[in-house]
Amino acid sequence: MHGLVIRNTGSWYTVKIDGTDNTVEAKVKGNFRLKGIRSTNPIAIGDKVEYIPQPDGTALISAIDDRKNYIIRKATNLSKQSHIIAANLDQCFLIVTVAQPETATTFIDRFLASAEAYRVPVVLVFNKIDVLNEEQREYLDGMVNLYEYVGYKCLKVSAKTGEGIDAVAEELNGKVTLLSGNSGVGKSTLINKLFPHLNLKTSEISDAYNTGKHTTTFSEMYPIGNDGYIIDTPGIKGFGTFNMEREEVGHYFKEIFRISADCRFNNCTHTHEPGCAVRQAVENHDISESRYTSYLSMLEDGTEDKYRQGY
Repeated sequence: MHGLVIRNTGSWYTVKIDGTDNTVEAKVKGNFRLKGIRSTNPIAIGDKVEYIPQPDGTALISAIDDRKNYIIRKATNLSKQSHIIAANLDQCFLIVTVAQPETATTFIDRFLASAEAYRVPVVLVFNKIDVLNEEQREYLDGMVNLYEYVGYKCLKVSAKTGEGIDAVAEELNGKVTLLSGNSGVGKSTLINKLFPHLNLKTSEISDAYNTGKHTTTFSEMYPIGNDGYIIDTPGIKGFGTFNMEREEVGHYFKEIFRISADCRFNNCTHTHEPGCAVRQAVENHDISESRYTSYLSMLEDGTEDKYRQGY
């Protein structure tokens, strides 16, 4: 039998049975491993799977369909393994905040580059615009200008007041969308504003550290009408890129890839080579310093043990 994985609580998966609204609780059959991917979770939310019903009403997942794409990150405690966040996506909403807490541009850029590598379109959703002072609003506008210039759609929203919510809802219509971001950016609050019937648990920001507390403890996929789904996942602190060769990294920064065509050497790493069009573009402010810094940090991801302390 066949179904869609809509929930993952660790060792158990909830599978929505094809052609029905019914679900079955399933485990992975035996020593199930995906070819070519060393992962902490061989099955991910959004996977389409074959399963074998069991006499006790549960099921065993026996096979997984080919994925059209997925979002993957380095497992925080196992530097040689990956963690697949979700699969078979139409798009991802990366929820970011300028304040309470501030989302680092390095985190944003790492997420965007990984999504580019696995062919997942990303929309940047800037939440909590209601709490910003004048200086922070100017910074927000600068961020939006930067990422729109690079080629990413940006939305400004307040999950608390409802400002910008209609534009977000329109982008979700009829699509399978992963919502991701750091802990505390208001992901669950935003989902509740869009779909009150889901009534997801939310929590306040920690005053001591101005960071978020995890309110979502496992990943879940919710139907939202018109064959659309949203996937809610636990907030993530950092984003270690996985299995990316040094010479590939520049391909996943849209503006660096465009400008690199003018480099003297076709294998230019944009770090020291003569005739590098990318470094010239940084000097000319055609590529932002923050994006270039993120690119350089990702070149170092191959360094052994870099993520032992998490990122």
